[in-house]
Amino acid sequence: KALFGLIMLAMAVWVSRPAWPFLVAQVKGADAVTSTHQSALPFKRVRSVADLEDALLQARQAGQPVMLDFYADWCTSCLEMEHQTFKDAAVQAKIKPVLLLQADVTANTEADRALLQRFQLFGPPGIIFYDAQGRELAASRVIGYQAPADFMAKMQKAGL
Repeated sequence: KALFGLIMLAMAVWVSRPAWPFLVAQVKGADAVTSTHQSALPFKRVRSVADLEDALLQARQAGQPVMLDFYADWCTSCLEMEHQTFKDAAVQAKIKPVLLLQADVTANTEADRALLQRFQLFGPPGIIFYDAQGRELAASRVIGYQAPADFMAKMQKAGL
């Protein structure tokens, strides 16, 4: 029983590793957690609903489709998307003409929560696609991890 208990404790510690910076900051009473995340894709960060609306307006004026990615350092599915899906050569080639926006909600600030609430998302990962006219393609939303082939199918469904 004791050995099994130690194994379970070790697993809990290992699984919770991505959340440690966030938890430490919360314990210390820090107002924000700074993400050091560098994506495999050239995302432009949006930090508020106003930032997002500005970026969407510019994309609409340029006639460019948009992919909005919700990411957090403590989100294991986000890390899987980064290391497996976003690094896939076929995904990178297909996504080149798309404006890539990313809402890093690692710190869980009021602005982060407002962005999530805007799309009725509980948390990351979540990916929202917009067409070149600025219309959200709700049927093509990605919630949770998707392997490269599945992600490519969603992009195809979004007309990208």
